[in-house]
Amino acid sequence: MFLPLHDHNPIRHVQLPYVTWALIALTSLAHLMVWGDLVLGSQQAAAVSFGAIPSVHEGISRLPARLDLLPPTAKLVTYAFIHGDWMHLAGNMLFLWVFGDNVEDAMGHVRFVLFYFACAAAGALMHILMFPTSDAPLIGASGAVAGCVAAYLMLHPHVYVWALWLGRIPWPIKAIYMLGAWIGFQVFNIVFNIDDGVSWWAHVGGLIAGAVLVVILKRPGVPLFDRGTAPT
Repeated sequence: MFLPLHDHNPIRHVQLPYVTWALIALTSLAHLMVWGDLVLGSQQAAAVSFGAIPSVHEGISRLPARLDLLPPTAKLVTYAFIHGDWMHLAGNMLFLWVFGDNVEDAMGHVRFVLFYFACAAAGALMHILMFPTSDAPLIGASGAVAGCVAAYLMLHPHVYVWALWLGRIPWPIKAIYMLGAWIGFQVFNIVFNIDDGVSWWAHVGGLIAGAVLVVILKRPGVPLFDRGTAPT
């Protein structure tokens, strides 16, 4: 698979993608606090309190009062700020760093915030729909980031992205091939029912939401499927 490093795709409508930067900073800070057991005293307690738990959302089970801090609907967003480990966080934030700024540029700051949280919620709801009785908390920004991947692919399929092929070889590749392969990987894991602790359905929920919402939320005049730029 490919690990994105940089895209040659300058922003055109905003001076700085400060919402993307703020989301990365806030998510990293949240993980640092959870990792340091500064939230409710343990990582597990934080995951249960702020993660999206299908059985709790569906009213099948209840959390202990000490951990029942937010309504289930709020956790459709807060779960995206909690991660299992540093690699989980780093992977999501790298994708957001490379692709989020151009999606923010296409929508504007306020609409991008709404887009990001809506994709996070869509990912969580898809996961809950598929596993309604699960007591395991869903955590991580993958659903929201998947929405950004879908939006970027709709906006800039022909832009070249510098990526590490197989995690080792730097290679410029068009977004349509790199992100298309990433999407195909999600579908592959669902079709073959790969169970490795990753919610592939949350990724799919975010992808669907991103593909739909980018059409609605992009600025008037911003084209879909632009021709992109050559690698540098």
